[in-house]
Amino acid sequence: MEGRNQSRVSEFILLGLSDQPEQERILFFLFLFMYLISGLGNLLIILAICSDPHIHTPMYFFLTNLSLVDICFTSTTVPKMLNNYISKNRTIPYTGCLTQAFFFFSFAGMDSVLLTTMAYDRYVAICAPLHYNTIMTPKVCALLVGMSWFWAYNNALIHTILLTRLSFCGHNEIAHFFCDLSRLLKMACSDTFINELMLYTMGALTTFLPFIGILMSYIHIFLAVLKISSVNGKQKVFSTCGSHLTVVCLFYGTIIGVYFSPTSTHTAQQDIAATVMYTMVTPMLNPFIYSLRNKDMKGALRMLITRKTGFTP
Repeated sequence: MEGRNQSRVSEFILLGLSDQPEQERILFFLFLFMYLISGLGNLLIILAICSDPHIHTPMYFFLTNLSLVDICFTSTTVPKMLNNYISKNRTIPYTGCLTQAFFFFSFAGMDSVLLTTMAYDRYVAICAPLHYNTIMTPKVCALLVGMSWFWAYNNALIHTILLTRLSFCGHNEIAHFFCDLSRLLKMACSDTFINELMLYTMGALTTFLPFIGILMSYIHIFLAVLKISSVNGKQKVFSTCGSHLTVVCLFYGTIIGVYFSPTSTHTAQQDIAATVMYTMVTPMLNPFIYSLRNKDMKGALRMLITRKTGFTP
């Protein structure tokens, strides 16, 4: 082995989305705008739900947690990317890269499990309405969220610990805007078999199992809707579930496209574009998706704005 192969990488270089100064300026202001809209929108959702006792129900409890996770999720990658554009320094320390990867996986996993929990809540509300209050008690809701955090944290911890056993030598440029696990594995100069095995195994458990849970919930909901004779009743169900289904399609569609489709079917640019969708675009759209067609959320937001500003929208 040559001496250079034994030198351990102490930092990585995030190449970002572009190396053209004109494009970088546009991307900086675009992503800054998206980040601020995402943070403000999700924060408003949290404040509106907390300030309105009328919507202190399981559905909005889960939505509050989802909004909190989305704020943390975007904050894991976007501020560092924006700082890189300003400072022109694209380096990130080895420990910083592992830390970013850990929190990225934690909040991504939390998003996935929370969406499944919300689907189960809708299933109970529509398919077993008479037993809803006895099933979805505050204790059960807290337990479901706690289990979501526990699973997401341990999933991320496993991947991060496995990363520490790898050696990185020579090449240290990551063709992405954050420390993406799949890119790091390709850069390692030691055996990554266990890492790749756990990536696909735990990835399947964190992505496909929740997705199957959502699918099964909505199959039962669809069958229940077919039994409803009232047009208004069907419209109410669709308006209740439509927002959640939209978010599910955006989130799972892009993640499955990036991590679980054959690499020969897409380019690196397509991977990055899909990653931007679920790390930035989806968290930014969630507040609009959940509030624009939801009378309860509109009322809570109106009440919050009136209380804080004295202005009635």
